[in-house]
Amino acid sequence: MDDSDLKRILTGTKTVACLGVSPNPVRPSYFVARYLSLRGFTVHPVNPVAAGQRIFGREVLSSLSDLPAGVQMLDVFRRSEFVPEIVDEALEVMPDLRVIWMQIGVQHEGAAAKARARGIEVVMNRCPKIEYQRLFGELRMGGFATGVISSKRR
Repeated sequence: MDDSDLKRILTGTKTVACLGVSPNPVRPSYFVARYLSLRGFTVHPVNPVAAGQRIFGREVLSSLSDLPAGVQMLDVFRRSEFVPEIVDEALEVMPDLRVIWMQIGVQHEGAAAKARARGIEVVMNRCPKIEYQRLFGELRMGGFATGVISSKRR
């Protein structure tokens, strides 16, 4: 995928399911999902261990089959070996799915090919938060969105 594809996905997507999101605010899955929600995405957290808890105003669901209709993108925070069963379930229970996004370090070519054969776009080994920040000018010095850039050296 090139930058224009990623930009199109990020601007065209409104509803995201984050599979494997943690209720622990220091975990990457938490701050990625929170960031997306702060950028206007409707984010549905999915994690069977945390089911029933609330994260950034939403109830954590136990499985993909609990998602409401209309979820367009699945953001996967699970290890690569779990991706084939995740893709199979997503293809079965997510009728509005358009994109499967696998986080940094997560990729599975066979599962990606299966999803693509069904017309689903697949992004692997990337983070939507990082890509959003990079593509829409939010990254600052050192790759962090600090909100403040100082011209003074310390």
